[in-house]
Amino acid sequence: MEKYEGGCHCGAVRFQVVVDKHKADECNCSICLKKGFLHLIVPKEKFTLLQGADVLTTYTFNTGVAKHTFCRICGIHSFYTPRSHPNGFSINVRCLDGDEPISRFEIVPFDGANWEQNIHKLHGEESTANTPTD
Repeated sequence: MEKYEGGCHCGAVRFQVVVDKHKADECNCSICLKKGFLHLIVPKEKFTLLQGADVLTTYTFNTGVAKHTFCRICGIHSFYTPRSHPNGFSINVRCLDGDEPISRFEIVPFDGANWEQNIHKLHGEESTANTPTD
């Protein structure tokens, strides 16, 4: 297990995450593709918001289950609550501090554009890792 810190661009939002497995998903759904999100899914107990709760705002769409949080100052989406794991968080690996962390992760493609057809992968059948999306 390793601890990482990260945050948004302006520094108003800061978090800490404990990583068991250096595997992240690259989803091609409409929102993840536009945000460039690389998903590291962790249970709630492995994530700590250090500062910035007061500057976070939330965007929801479609089913409304996913809570796409982002910094209202700089607009960066450093983490959110995904529909696939509503009791956890998806951390954007690109928002971890430093240049080194991203190179430590295996990046696994996920076809979130066809989420309904691929959701079975989230339930242990042909699972790829921590699969995200709205």
